[in-house]
Amino acid sequence: MAGPASDASAVRLGIRENWEQFSLLILVNALVGGMVGMERTVVPLIGSEQFRLASTTLITSFIVSFGVVKACANLVSGQLADTWGRKRVLVTGWLLGLPVPFMIIVAPDWGWIVAANALLGLNQGFAWSMTVNMKIDIVGPKSRGLAVGLNEFAGYFAVGVTAFLTGYLASRHGLRPVPIYLGVGYAVGGVILSIFVIHDTRHHVHLETRGLAKPATALSFREVFMRTSFTDRNLFAVSQAGLVNNLNDGMSWGIFPLFFSALGLGVERIGILKAVYPAVWGIGQVITGPLSDRWGRKGLIVAGMWVQALGLILTGLTGHFLWWLVASVLLGVGTAMVYPSLIAAVSDEAHPSWRARSLSVYRFWRDLGYAIGALTGGLIADRFGFVAAILAIAAVTFVSGAIVAIAMNEHRRAV
Repeated sequence: MAGPASDASAVRLGIRENWEQFSLLILVNALVGGMVGMERTVVPLIGSEQFRLASTTLITSFIVSFGVVKACANLVSGQLADTWGRKRVLVTGWLLGLPVPFMIIVAPDWGWIVAANALLGLNQGFAWSMTVNMKIDIVGPKSRGLAVGLNEFAGYFAVGVTAFLTGYLASRHGLRPVPIYLGVGYAVGGVILSIFVIHDTRHHVHLETRGLAKPATALSFREVFMRTSFTDRNLFAVSQAGLVNNLNDGMSWGIFPLFFSALGLGVERIGILKAVYPAVWGIGQVITGPLSDRWGRKGLIVAGMWVQALGLILTGLTGHFLWWLVASVLLGVGTAMVYPSLIAAVSDEAHPSWRARSLSVYRFWRDLGYAIGALTGGLIADRFGFVAAILAIAAVTFVSGAIVAIAMNEHRRAV
């Protein structure tokens, strides 16, 4: 294992060479994912059943606050990582996330839930961004897809497991406080691990940069933002696909529990459906991440977006638990194909000297999708019903895949 970040002479690139830190970062990201998982099943139902909110748009406002804040945190996390260090940003993210489960437990009104999710957005934007960046830093250029796949597996498998556990606990002990105790454990564990056992990875970035034939290009943050968002066709294709991927996830986060509940499904079965999607998503990335290294990114992204669209259509047009279960599996498979491929595609295109900033811009657009999906889904559901909201987002997801098919070039250029 490479020594602490302060010992630059001991730094080596690769998973095997850094297996202890890599494994610890996987564990940390599982805790990050668990923080989101504690909300997937119970929080929309807290809004409808405990606070008696009648408006779907109002219920999904907690996802809007989460998505907007997380997107902005992502946007600045790369700049902070380059200037302040990865570990400091990671620790900051966990300290900001520590109050979240306590606020949900004691919340006297919905405003507390919305405020807690603003803090959760900061936690996710800083902590999850850094676990991705730190793994990419330490593995080097040859195994980015594998590194991202393992990172996202840990996070989203934890989302799925926690969504199931909170649904199970809620069916037996109520929506609060017992299910939220899981989040207390995750937050405390994340703070302790990040402060005491995780090392910074800035020396790994310096080592990789020295080994490149092409020198770093000095780019301002504005130049990185424009290049990632609009002017580089590969990065544009990836950014819009990331936004739409999380747009449909944000819609499903807020709408699905209400949709299933309105059709008579109990909270435990809702928890199963809400668990299957991220669990399949998480496990699948162990396969799709390395496959993207071997097969390329484009095909997996296009096919994954279209599989997601199929899963959404099946959810909206059927009314039976088994069909919803199949649809949840399809959503998980499609997202597993897309998620690590998108992050790896950004890493392929960006020079290590501005890669963290480019990833932060990509993650800004991707996680803004949470807010757009939750708000759009809520407005459509209030006006036209749940099925219309689900099918409208399915159509947007299909079109996004077509944009990638047309705009993206399949190559990994040397940087």
